[in-house]
Amino acid sequence: MQAHAKPCQRKMHSTAMKNLHSYLLPILALASLVVKIRGSASLHPVLTGPELAYHGSKVTFQCIASDSLPPVTYELLSDGGVLISTGIDDQGDTPASFSLKVTAASEGSYHCRATAGGRTGVSKSIQLSVVTPASNTRVISKPFPPVAYEGSYVFLSCNVTKGSHLHYTWFFNRTELTHSDSPFTHLAGNELVLENVTLEHAGNYYCMAWSQVHDKKRFSSSSEVLLTVKVYVSKPRISFSIFKEGDSYRGNVTCWSTRGSRPVNFTLLLDDREEGSVTATESLFAWFPVALVPGMDMGVARCQVKTDVQELMSEPVTLEVVPVGGEVRVEVEYLYRFDSQLATAATLNCEISRGTFPHISWLFNDTVLLSHEGTQTQPILSHYVLASKSQTLILAKLGPEESGYYRCRVRNSYDDSGPWVESAAVLVRVSVLVLMCPQCLHPHPSQESDRMTAMMFRIRPQRSQFDSEGAALHHSHVSPRSKMC
Repeated sequence: MQAHAKPCQRKMHSTAMKNLHSYLLPILALASLVVKIRGSASLHPVLTGPELAYHGSKVTFQCIASDSLPPVTYELLSDGGVLISTGIDDQGDTPASFSLKVTAASEGSYHCRATAGGRTGVSKSIQLSVVTPASNTRVISKPFPPVAYEGSYVFLSCNVTKGSHLHYTWFFNRTELTHSDSPFTHLAGNELVLENVTLEHAGNYYCMAWSQVHDKKRFSSSSEVLLTVKVYVSKPRISFSIFKEGDSYRGNVTCWSTRGSRPVNFTLLLDDREEGSVTATESLFAWFPVALVPGMDMGVARCQVKTDVQELMSEPVTLEVVPVGGEVRVEVEYLYRFDSQLATAATLNCEISRGTFPHISWLFNDTVLLSHEGTQTQPILSHYVLASKSQTLILAKLGPEESGYYRCRVRNSYDDSGPWVESAAVLVRVSVLVLMCPQCLHPHPSQESDRMTAMMFRIRPQRSQFDSEGAALHHSHVSPRSKMC
C-alpha cells in the first residue's frame, strides 16, 4: 500500500528549502565577489638593494611579491622604464636576484615590476649613487709657493683628479688636525685655512681624501707641502768701532736687526751715498769697513735693510771719534741701612769729560783693582763689582778692608799704548750718618718695623778742599730721600 504525505508535512518542507536558499545566496554572492576582487587586485612587489656602490664593484638587487601565486615574472627597470633584467619565480615566495656591474652609467633610480595570474605591481624606487674613489690627490697652496709672513692668511686645498662622495683629513707634521687644535685653524670641506700665521704654523702639511661605502673605505693621500713662515725684519741698528794698525787707523760699521727671516740685504749709506751692500744669509749682521781718523767728522752713516716686502732705515750716526781728554773725576755715593748710622756700601762713578771709546781702569791705594793685562791673579778687594763698561765701581761691603783712596784712569780703547788721563784720589771710608731728626732712626716699635732691615739711605758726599795728601775729603749730607721726619 503506497503511503502519501500529509498536506502539513509538504508545507513544512517547502518552507525549509526557501529558508536555506535565503542563507546560501548571500554567501555564494560574497564568494564570487572575493574571487573577482582577487583576480583583479594588483601585486605589491618590494625591491631591496644598495644606495651607494663603488665604481667597478658588483651590486645585487632583490625583488619579491609575497601576495602572489607562482609563476611570478620579475623585471628590473631603470630610469625611463628601461628593462635591465628579468627573472621568474616558479616556486613561490622566492625573491628574484639581479646582479649588476657598476659603471658611471649605473647611477640612477631603479624599480621592480612583478606579474602573476594576470596581475601586475610596481615597487618603490631605489636611488643608486656611484662612488668614485679619489685619485691623484694633491695640496694646492695660496700663496704659492707656500711662503707667508707672520700675521697673514694661508689657504690650503685638497684637490683630486677624480672622486666623489669624498671626506678630507688634514695632517700637520704627520699629526691629524682637528677643529679644536687652534682658534686660527679652520677646516671646511676640502680646505684648510690658517689665520694669523705664526712660526708655529711652519712645517709639513698633507691631506687624505677618502670615501666609505658600508664598511669599506678607500683612501688617497697627497705628498707633503712645506709651509715656510717668515718674520718681518725689525728696524736696523747701527754702530761703529775703530782699530789701530801700526800708525794708521781703520773703522768698521756694524748694521744689524734684532729679528727677521733671512736672507736680508744690508746697505751702508754715508752722507746718503751707498758705500756697500751685503746679503746676510747666516745671521742678521753685516759689517762694512770705513775710513776713520780720530778727531775728524767722517760723515753721517745710516743702515738700510731690504727684504722682498720691506725696506727700513736706521737712525743716523755721526762717524766721529772723539779722543779721551779733559777732566776725569770720581763721584762717590754712600748707602746706609735704615737701622744703622754707619755706611754699609758705596758706589763710585768715573765721570769723563769727553771720549767716544774710553777704556777705564780703577786703582785702590795706587794698585790696579782689575787688570786687563792678566798680571793680577788675586783681586785686592773681595766685595766689588764693575758695571756700565767699568765706569761704575760698586763696593757691596764697606769696612776697614775697603776703606782707602780710589782713583779711575781713562785712555782710548783703540790705542793700547796711548796715555792715561787720571782722576784725583778720593777717600772712601766707613762714615757716620748724622740725621736732622734722631727719632727717625728709632721709630716706634709698631711703625715701619718690617721695613727697617730692607731700606737704605743713599748719601752723596759734598765736595771740599784737598787734604795734605792730595786726596779729596768729603762731608756727608742727608739727601731729600733720607729726611724721614
